[in-house]
Parts: sequence; C-alpha cells; structure tokens
Amino acid sequence: MSTKDQLLLYLKENQGNWVSGELISNNLSVSRSAIWKHIHKLKEEGYTIESAPKKGYFLSKASDPITADEIREGLCTKVFGRKNIICLKETDSTNTRAKELAAQGAPEGTLVIAEKQTKGRGRRGRNWFSPPGGGIYFSLILRPAMPPGETPRITLMTAVVLAETLISLVKLNLRIKWPNDILVNRKKLAGILTEISADMDAVNYIIVGLGLNVNNLFENSPQDIKKNATSILIETGNRVPRIKFIQNYLKLYEQYYDMFKKNDFEPIMNRWRELADIIGKQIRVDVIGKTHIGEVMDVDNDGVLILKDDQGRLQRIFSGDVTLARQVSARSLKKGG
Repeated sequence: MSTKDQLLLYLKENQGNWVSGELISNNLSVSRSAIWKHIHKLKEEGYTIESAPKKGYFLSKASDPITADEIREGLCTKVFGRKNIICLKETDSTNTRAKELAAQGAPEGTLVIAEKQTKGRGRRGRNWFSPPGGGIYFSLILRPAMPPGETPRITLMTAVVLAETLISLVKLNLRIKWPNDILVNRKKLAGILTEISADMDAVNYIIVGLGLNVNNLFENSPQDIKKNATSILIETGNRVPRIKFIQNYLKLYEQYYDMFKKNDFEPIMNRWRELADIIGKQIRVDVIGKTHIGEVMDVDNDGVLILKDDQGRLQRIFSGDVTLARQVSARSLKKGG
C-alpha cells in the first residue's frame, strides 16, 4: 500500500475528526512535508480535506469523490468494473468516450464515469444537465451475443435495475416513465441513453449511459431544470454516498444481465410494467410530427407501446414523449383559463 493510500485510510478511520500532522507523520513514518504533498494530491482527486495550524487535517463526512479505487473497494461483481474504470473530472459525454473505447476493443464491463459533462446527452438529442459534485454520470460497455432486434430490451432492463437500486437505498415514490426515465413527483430524477453498434445479424457493443441526480440542489441551474428536475437530496433531505450507489447498481445490473443472457426476460419485463404503472392509463404521446391520445393496452417485451385510440384502433408506438391524461387536462385548463 502506497503512502498516499495509507494516509487516506488513516483519515477515513478518523473521518469527521481533526488529526494532527505530527501524529500522522509518526504513524506512517514519513515527514510532515510528505504528508502535506499527499494531502494536496487527495484534494485534487476530490476529497474534502481541511487543514489548520495546531489542528492538523480533517476529512469531511460530506467528502464524496468518485475514483476507481473507491468504486472497487467493496465492489461485489465478477465482471462489471473489474478491469477498466475510467474516471474523468470533466468530459463532453461519457457515452462518447465509452464508444471510442468500445470501438478500440475495450472489454465488457468497462465503466466510464465523469464528475462533470459539458455535453451530456439524453434521448432524442436532448441535453442532460451534468454539473459537478452532486450527480452520477457514467456509461457501461456491454457486448451481449444477441440479434440487434432485441437490443431495446437492454434499455427496459436498465430502467428496472436503476429503479430497484434506488428503492433498495432510499425511500422514494418513483415510477418509470416510458421507456426509461425515472420520475419522482412527476419530476425527472434519472435518465438512460442506450447506443448500439451492430451488423446485420449481431451486436458489436452496447453503451448504456446513466445520468442520476443524487445530491444536486439546482440552486444556480437554468429555470427549466429547476422546474422539471429533482434529486435524491431534494426529495429525501438526505445525502446519499455516490460510491455506494454505483457499487449497488453494478452488482444488481450484473445479476439482471445474467438473467437476460439466459433468456429469462419475462420477470424483468413484468417488473418494468409494475414500476411504470402505465397500462390502462389514458395518455398522450407526442411523436415527431404527430400526437397520439388513448389508453395504454400494453407495453410489449421490446418496449413498444400499444395504444388504443378513441375509435378503438390499436397503435404501435416505438418512441415519443408521454404525458398522463390528468397532466394533459391540467395543461388544457391552464391554457383555457
């Protein structure tokens, strides 16, 4: 174990308390100046460490850096995150970086994660607001042996994994918004972006991108973000350690992915239907150039929305923006008033 790692371990053991530089120096058998240099490096990695004369050093309990070492420490997976974890302070998009790595042969389970994205992307070309310090923005490389036509199921599975991870860690009344957003109190908590490289008969790789608002407060955010987005901290009043979430997510994802590869998708899809709670609801779906209104009859195993309109005709809808009927009515009243 390096001196820096020993220092970090010592600070963690005394997290939330001041520890004198002299005591650290004696315990680690290194000079005070060496301790200071390693403290500086830890700060650069994102650890929140205070220093003061006659007091020493203080690792804040709110310190929540995302590093490869922190993720691997206690990670209970066989493949995901075991070989390559690329942690970036800032990037344009983790999906873009992951696609580059996948095209170069990066193995399945490679994780690309950033503290900040400058061009984070959501579905249909939308931006994903990705400020530093509060969210989780990462992309996972998958290489499933499957025909391209079944790849939409990966997105549905990912939504279930994300929802189940959240339910296991925090008390939230969440639901999946078709096909893959996570909403709490009708505001967006998380989004998923799946991108595929495939030939006619086989998948080369799949990039599964995730944006999750964890400890964000959006105080200095654009007005539309304040209006439409939320975070775990906003909803619960409690901060969630981001590393703990990542570790739990990767563990659960690997379990579901193993089920998926064994063609055991029906239980996953049934759970998706439960969490989405959309079947039987009156909705409006805005598709490019057209709007559909009707009752949801089902969502099939490929994520296709089956909608019955007011004339009893069934529509198969592959993508679009869904609004529940009472939200549509509320908007209509507002416009009419």
